[in-house]
Amino acid sequence: MTLHDDAVLVLKGYEGSEGAEGAEGAESSEGRLGLREQYLDHLAAHPDAMWKRCEAGHLTASALVVDPERGRVLLTLHRKLGMWLQMGGHCEPGDATLAAAALREATEESGVRGLALLPGGPLRLDRHPIPAPCNWHLDVQYAALAPPDAVAAISEESLDLRWFGYDEVAGVADASVVRLVAAARAALDG
Repeated sequence: MTLHDDAVLVLKGYEGSEGAEGAEGAESSEGRLGLREQYLDHLAAHPDAMWKRCEAGHLTASALVVDPERGRVLLTLHRKLGMWLQMGGHCEPGDATLAAAALREATEESGVRGLALLPGGPLRLDRHPIPAPCNWHLDVQYAALAPPDAVAAISEESLDLRWFGYDEVAGVADASVVRLVAAARAALDG
């Protein structure tokens, strides 16, 4: 199975929540299914939709890292964007699945070894514009639990890396990260 095939299967089974283009995140089933369908249509129309070279937009994979006590999240101050974000980025040829891509990105960007994705698949979808030539990121967002002995280390892609309490996130990050934190908390409580 290719990464493209895996993405189609993941999205067909997806039942989480979504956000798009700075919207406040439609939480109705129509809103969730609408963005999921856009992702599936994009995959059907673009055989290269998993790769950065797809100028019409490409899927990315990210993961919000949650501390072992489940009271804080680890955010990265993205070097290029200057924003506090979850860990994530482009899929690579060695990624067998979207989940593997999200876990790889989270591990690389956080420096934390032994991360474990929360079960149940992705928590959110978030489509957002990026500078040309690529135009769009169609992000598939997971959450990962850090092990008790987690030690974070800043990567080359970050200006900073910091743990934030759930209630602190809205003061430093945009609405898409706030919604991802809420989805992670709900998944942890559920």
